[in-house]
Amino acid sequence: MTLDCPDPHALARFYREIVGGDLRSSNDDFVVLSGTDGAVRLDFQRVQNSEPVPWPDPAAARRLHLDFVVDDLDEAEAHLCSMGARRAELQPGGDRFRVLIDPAGHPFCLATAQAASTPSGQVPEVDTGRRGV
Repeated sequence: MTLDCPDPHALARFYREIVGGDLRSSNDDFVVLSGTDGAVRLDFQRVQNSEPVPWPDPAAARRLHLDFVVDDLDEAEAHLCSMGARRAELQPGGDRFRVLIDPAGHPFCLATAQAASTPSGQVPEVDTGRRGV
């Protein structure tokens, strides 16, 4: 998976705080993050974007976001916000998960293992205003 961003090295270091692992790069425009267990690989590519699209925006194109399992939502949120993330205004997960925005403007979620393993049929639907996603 490749994330477009204005500063690939900075964003790769941010995500390394979540998944651990090693950074590799052959130039200033592309960085590879390989997770410690080898199961995760994220690529970061320099793209000169203007402002990121706010989340959620029903008029915005569909986008992908990453979900990460953490032991403690409050602790993980505080740590990642100290690294440059910010809490999204809309929090549809209640106490189950948190939506954060990374330093480049990409939304991502933090969830506890219990929340991440809850069968989808047992999770109440949340209206975020998006249609057809």
